[in-house]
Amino acid sequence: MPATRLRSRGNNTAEIKGPGDRTMDAESGTGRAFVKMHGLKNHFVIVDARVAPYRPAAAEIARICDVDVGVGADQLVVIEPSARADVFMRLYNVDGREVEACGNATRCVAWIALEETGGDHVRIETLAGVLECRRIGERQVSCDMGRVSMDWQDVPLSEERDTLNLGLNVGPLVNPAALSVGNPHAVFFVDDVDAIDVAGLAPTVQGDRLFPHSVNVGVATLRSADRLQLIVYERGAGLTQACGTGACAAAFAARARGLTEATQLTVELPAGEVGIEIRSDGHAVMSGPVAYCFRGIL
Repeated sequence: MPATRLRSRGNNTAEIKGPGDRTMDAESGTGRAFVKMHGLKNHFVIVDARVAPYRPAAAEIARICDVDVGVGADQLVVIEPSARADVFMRLYNVDGREVEACGNATRCVAWIALEETGGDHVRIETLAGVLECRRIGERQVSCDMGRVSMDWQDVPLSEERDTLNLGLNVGPLVNPAALSVGNPHAVFFVDDVDAIDVAGLAPTVQGDRLFPHSVNVGVATLRSADRLQLIVYERGAGLTQACGTGACAAAFAARARGLTEATQLTVELPAGEVGIEIRSDGHAVMSGPVAYCFRGIL
């Protein structure tokens, strides 16, 4: 496969070598090529393993994602071949845990695939299913993140509960909704998210026995009928600047709770905004930016 050209700001280009390319010059040595990208400051190290398989150990993942000793990232992303879609996207948290879904990473991988083909549509297989993605502008990508579920077994919870009103209280965080966007979310609605110590409270929520696989904790404030402010404390990552699946979960939960009737919402995250459409079939479609940082060798 020929090298992929990723356009950066201005007229400069940055080359991603073809999948499995491990060649480097004498000064740099040898290793596996990667690309660093981010979606609203949610950073990813992306490795193309479509030719040479790559299954890193947890210690290697932690080292790569550690900003002090590695490249630095919120997740390691591995692109693999797929029999069902254009590519398969594998996601690893900084603790080495493989996870099912990440909206910001999906946009970044979709952009890489779109740049390879020059088209406007790409299908990405994940552990959560096949996601349809489209180019909607200059470094803007839209992804159908699939059907959002509030079935307690899909989240999953350790026991049957009313997922719309879970009845779990941790200080000022009261009665979340529990949802699955391919990964588990608990969304709390508060009067002012800026007044909440999310980092201090979320670990207690994540450690509750109701969540056998832990949970992404979202804390949201409805600013208007079609605008939400959201902070997310992710599994294995902590506070993040942006969480695409968390934005989908918060928008869906706001409608399910009757807080809004809007089908298209803007979700304000610490690093910027994403658009979320909740379709009549229960799918959440996320639209937002991607950014190319640099490439290198692990």
